Amino acid sequence: MSKTVIPEGYKSTLGLYETQKAISLLKRIFEDTLSGALNLRRVSAPLLVTEDSGLNDNLNGFERPVVFDIPAIGADAQIVHSLAKWKRLALHEYSFENGSGLFTDMNAIRRDEELDNLHSVYVDQWDWEKVILREERTLDYLKETVRTIVCAIYETQHTMMKIYPTLTSKICKDVAFITSQELENIHPLLTPREREREYTRIHKTVFIMQIGKELKSGIPHDGRAPDYDDWELNGDLLFWNEVLEEQIEISSMGIRVDAESLSRQLKIRGVESWSALPFHKALLNNELPLTIGGGIGQSRLSLFILNKAHIGEVQVSVWDDDTKRICAEHGVKLL
Repeated sequence: MSKTVIPEGYKSTLGLYETQKAISLLKRIFEDTLSGALNLRRVSAPLLVTEDSGLNDNLNGFERPVVFDIPAIGADAQIVHSLAKWKRLALHEYSFENGSGLFTDMNAIRRDEELDNLHSVYVDQWDWEKVILREERTLDYLKETVRTIVCAIYETQHTMMKIYPTLTSKICKDVAFITSQELENIHPLLTPREREREYTRIHKTVFIMQIGKELKSGIPHDGRAPDYDDWELNGDLLFWNEVLEEQIEISSMGIRVDAESLSRQLKIRGVESWSALPFHKALLNNELPLTIGGGIGQSRLSLFILNKAHIGEVQVSVWDDDTKRICAEHGVKLL
């Protein structure tokens, strides 16, 4: 059963090819704005990695990577889920200095993703990572970085609205910061997604911090792998989507684990055996730089700024028959 819901009376403000041109322009503007604001340089990134490298992102721990054999190397490869760990290794190999970083196009396939207005099995995002000092591993530095990203999105949207006056959704630049435990305290009877919706509906631009750690209820607000974000210093950036009248997560980001927090979080999750993998060994031996980083959804940002109702209007993917039928009935053109 499809979870796609098209709002009553929805009609795209941009035509089919006009949408394609707008997506291309939006991406160029945002890349230039973000890289300038955070001092990032573009690099190339892998589409696939080997399992024994330990570089693939385990996401919530249950998603299955797409795996296939490569006879020429005598090993299996995995399509990446994200580049959370690879970026940190790349910063080390490129010898990036403190205060500088990288960004790249990340393309992934998440085969177990549930399909709806905001979710697709095809994932495209800007992955970015930046070297920081130990004294910058603080909530204040995290919040400052979040505000910088929100300003880059705001400037991109402002420029797009000048070029395409029919675009109407506006971003609130003032970020409401709240921890996942504070959010549970306010809405203890709601699910995590319902809490997000209520808080974002009121505050419009929200950063929910400390994702992955167990709350007083006994469960985390959301899953997060134990080997990239420090659960005390991370979060999700959400905007209120006026077209769909719900929250939309644009970015997941955080200050990355150091040796101490990695060891602690591996123990909490019961996966201490991961410490023998090459990436994890290097981190535990303090051979990798301290970093902050995250991912920013390309299709989701395009959907948000271009006032679209379904992510299939801004990316090419595959959809179930119910989704295609519902979209066709409402005049929504899937790419």
